Amino acid sequence: MPSAMSPDGLDTNTLPVTRPARPVTAISVLARGGLLWMVVAAALACRPGRWRRAAGRGLAAGAAAMAVGHGIKAVVRRPRPPDGGLPARKALPEQPKSPAFPSTHATTAAAFTAAVALTAPAAGAAVTPLAAVVCYSRLRTRAHWPTDVYGGAAIGAAVGCAVARPGWVRWLWRRVKSAG
Repeated sequence: MPSAMSPDGLDTNTLPVTRPARPVTAISVLARGGLLWMVVAAALACRPGRWRRAAGRGLAAGAAAMAVGHGIKAVVRRPRPPDGGLPARKALPEQPKSPAFPSTHATTAAAFTAAVALTAPAAGAAVTPLAAVVCYSRLRTRAHWPTDVYGGAAIGAAVGCAVARPGWVRWLWRRVKSAG
């Protein structure tokens, strides 16, 4: 089957249309609503010090990013890729009905990972591959256009940085105010 083009002509998804491997689908399902990141945070919190702080900041960043992502979805209202009965899309037990941009899976994954990485770099290195799989799963199941995932990851990274390093936000705000 040929690749699908988004209605706005911004991107295409050329990944296979066949059913994805079960772990890819499972990660996508577990990440829904932030459940995956709660489990990861619980594991990180078992280790005291930076890792425990990273868990808390990751959860705060993930929750904030999810709220921001849903707010943007309500405004942008970009349609999802067509289902077309594709095995890749049918692999998801629940078909997504919300608008596509941004992918809140990607937004939450990137925010959690950025906050964790800025707080405890070793923990961030351990979590980053999981976040990448979450983002890939949304493309592979054809639940999102690539720009939905890339945009969600960028928004999430910004939120994660803001949560983990609020001083950076204050510094940037002062610079913007003094320039204007």
